[in-house]
Amino acid sequence: MRTDTSPGALPARAPLALVPGEPVLDVVIPVFNEEKDLGPCVRRLHEHLTRTFPYPFRITVADNASTDRTPEVAHGLASVLDGVRSIRLEEKGRGRALRQVWSASDAPVLAYMDVDLSTDLNALLPLVAPLISGHSDLAIGTRLARSSRVVRGAKREFISRAYNLLLRSSLAARFSDAQCGFKAIRREVAERLLPLVEDTGWFFDTELLVLAERAGLRIHEVPVDWVDDPDSTVHIVRTATEDLKGVWRVGRALAVGALPLDRLARPFGDDPRDRSVLPEVESGLARQLLGFCAVGALSTVLYLLLYSAFRAGTGPQFANGAALLLSAIANTAANRRLTFGVRGRDRAVRHQAQGLVVFGIGLALTSGSLAALGAATADPAHSTELAVLITANLAATVLRFLLFRAWVFPERRDTPVNVKDDIR
Repeated sequence: MRTDTSPGALPARAPLALVPGEPVLDVVIPVFNEEKDLGPCVRRLHEHLTRTFPYPFRITVADNASTDRTPEVAHGLASVLDGVRSIRLEEKGRGRALRQVWSASDAPVLAYMDVDLSTDLNALLPLVAPLISGHSDLAIGTRLARSSRVVRGAKREFISRAYNLLLRSSLAARFSDAQCGFKAIRREVAERLLPLVEDTGWFFDTELLVLAERAGLRIHEVPVDWVDDPDSTVHIVRTATEDLKGVWRVGRALAVGALPLDRLARPFGDDPRDRSVLPEVESGLARQLLGFCAVGALSTVLYLLLYSAFRAGTGPQFANGAALLLSAIANTAANRRLTFGVRGRDRAVRHQAQGLVVFGIGLALTSGSLAALGAATADPAHSTELAVLITANLAATVLRFLLFRAWVFPERRDTPVNVKDDIR
């Protein structure tokens, strides 16, 4: 049993010592220009907590530099509803709002939810109960559990599942839904975890969960019923770009051991599997990233040379397809041997076939980019074509690594055969 009692270590997890009259739960609602939805949201949440939550609570509206009437609405709600307060921030960023409110709160359990209340509020008590009892350190709602009931469009469903696949493949995450705006954390955990989280925007949730999981903290998942808000103001492309940057930054920090996760260690109650598995994950991921980047750089040079050669006598689409096909075959072969350490001819044909599927995705991205460029201008310059293709290939490269690692060359854990048992 681990007996780490260093000053920075978390105390042993235990049921909360409740203080009569003081809030047990502080629910934060980050908002930006939500003058229309804020009032109905807070009133509905306040009524639900008053009726179902057995302890004192607080609702905090965190205004992220709104430019409409949101601050006035928040102030009005705080003046007429007991246990409601509003805080104004002069800079945008959901992560920034949560960090500021959680850091200053005196409630032992801290939570947040989106203002659209897409998540059924009946999941709120199951979310925070394991934190109050001392069972868990953090809790998240998940829309990807089999028992969850979710209503949303195919595009958002694909984006959500693809993002969580990315986290599992690149950061070895085991939690199922990083993006659901329905989470809670114990205050003593937040006090030690928040200083390690750099992001101030939408990636804040993911970074928080990854660091907590890597430190061996317990994350409780609650299946939720969730209905998509068609009027959501989230900018999908910008958010996805920032998330990819965050994944790369956190993955690199974990790979080189730059994060002092020992500050979050508990004397006992952590997951013993983390202590034996994570060092291998981090070193393996670092080696694979370096190998993949080296192979990718050489493949990109090969692709551009081939494209320029083919482009001299053919159209851009054929030149792109031919150059991408040849460089993809070479890329798969090089990554198979150098990045993922697969040798011999076993499954070589299968790996190349899977690599061609990945190539197809890259072709769709780059061809779509060329088509968009052609629609924008009738006769684009050759340098412009190359710039567009380089940008599209960067996006395809990230996806290629994830698919290679999770699907084409997944880690194999073969169990050795006991010769004596086999003879028997």
